[in-house]
Amino acid sequence: MVVEELPRSATTEDQGSTHNPNPRAHGDDEEDLEEGEIVGDDDSASLKQSAAITHQPHPLEHSWTFWFDNPSAKSKQAAWGSSMRPIYTFSNVEEFWSIYNNIHHPSKLAVGADFHCFKYKIEPKWEDPVCANGGKWTVTFAKGKSDTCWLYTLLAMIGEQFDHGDEICGAVVNVRTRQEKIALWTKNASNEAAQLSIGKQWKEFLDYSDSIGFIFHEDAKKLDRAAKNRYTI
Repeated sequence: MVVEELPRSATTEDQGSTHNPNPRAHGDDEEDLEEGEIVGDDDSASLKQSAAITHQPHPLEHSWTFWFDNPSAKSKQAAWGSSMRPIYTFSNVEEFWSIYNNIHHPSKLAVGADFHCFKYKIEPKWEDPVCANGGKWTVTFAKGKSDTCWLYTLLAMIGEQFDHGDEICGAVVNVRTRQEKIALWTKNASNEAAQLSIGKQWKEFLDYSDSIGFIFHEDAKKLDRAAKNRYTI
């Protein structure tokens, strides 16, 4: 079906003196406009508004704090965790990247360093009330090979990618002489279903094929390195 266009003279003559809502519609400037060109005097205002929207921060569901345990400040006489210090707390995506892009990644940290990222107001210690009844999953890497998985772990945590995200307290990367370890700390170690779900998802996020184990903090406090895995995936 073809719709014929009315002659231009008919449309203009019939309208007579009817007010034209767009005075530029039939003006001389019409031919100067390119396709897609914005007509109006408020272009700059629109651009400023768009820029303001673009620069609005993207808030995270939780605030998070980076902690650093400096190996040079550790001593055998000092209590565990006494040299641990909060570095920075962030609450949006932009703050996270500004920090992450300006700190050393695990491969560049000194041997003996522990670098943590925990939910705000949760200290990365067994004694913290939120962590006391929890445990941790641990993945192990060759020396200098944990950088990418550390980033993926952080993004999965702060991006709330875990089905049981409320169970997660935070994560820590331990830099040692022969290896690096990343541990994911959770709240309720006895909630087996939640812990298994977290462990399985974490392995998927990291594309980690080796088996990983979950140790209760209570066992670790009593047995130290002799503590056994309660769950394994």
